[in-house]
Amino acid sequence: MRVSAIVITRNAEPTLRRCLASLRWADEIVVVDSGSTDRTPEICQEFGAHFTMTPDWPGHGPQKNRALDRAHGEWIVALDSDEWLTPAAQADIERAMAAPATDVAFAIPRRSSFCGRYMRHSGWWPDYVVRLFRRDRARFSEDHTHDRLLVDGTTGKLGSPIMHEAITDLDQMIAKMNMYSTTSAAMFHRNGRRASLATALVHGGWAFFRTYFLRLGFLDGREGFMLAVANAEGSYYRYLKLMQLARKEGNE
Repeated sequence: MRVSAIVITRNAEPTLRRCLASLRWADEIVVVDSGSTDRTPEICQEFGAHFTMTPDWPGHGPQKNRALDRAHGEWIVALDSDEWLTPAAQADIERAMAAPATDVAFAIPRRSSFCGRYMRHSGWWPDYVVRLFRRDRARFSEDHTHDRLLVDGTTGKLGSPIMHEAITDLDQMIAKMNMYSTTSAAMFHRNGRRASLATALVHGGWAFFRTYFLRLGFLDGREGFMLAVANAEGSYYRYLKLMQLARKEGNE
């Protein structure tokens, strides 16, 4: 039974070595890169990965499908470049593939860090993500951001978490918030959604309330508050940008 690990990258030098080291046990590692200017290619070569650099960036879902198309294994382990497997998670994965079961994919809990703290609440834990699946029974959605794995069959769950260095500092948080709010506003606009200032205020306020109170973010200390504010700002700016896109379209 052959196992392929797939990763997409762009300037992933700070976290990539740890990610690839946790995947060394796989039969092959496939990396598809969208124009790194750091040492990402050299690190991939160090780990013997099959490395491809693409001239464009079609979005997360389409780029992951490019990596999937280059893989040959019966089973696929898909990680982001800022994620890595613990030995316990690897053992869970190997047992799942070896066991006679009807599941064609498996969701794994993900433990994520925010500005140096591993979050236990705030909607960030256990945060199940599908990271193991049969190659011929799943495909990533074409979403530019926040892609989903579309599985043809049943999905089981594993117990040991993968690790995720999601946000290292405030500069990265602000950059990601700006990028995600822009791309999601564009996607909403293409789908015919519209927004107003009131829409932005309501969604921003609800994002804070949901993260900090309903999802118990207050139990994550100051980082829980910081994350709730970041979620609120991201939602607020998403709908403001959506409003401006409609206004720009009307003025053309």
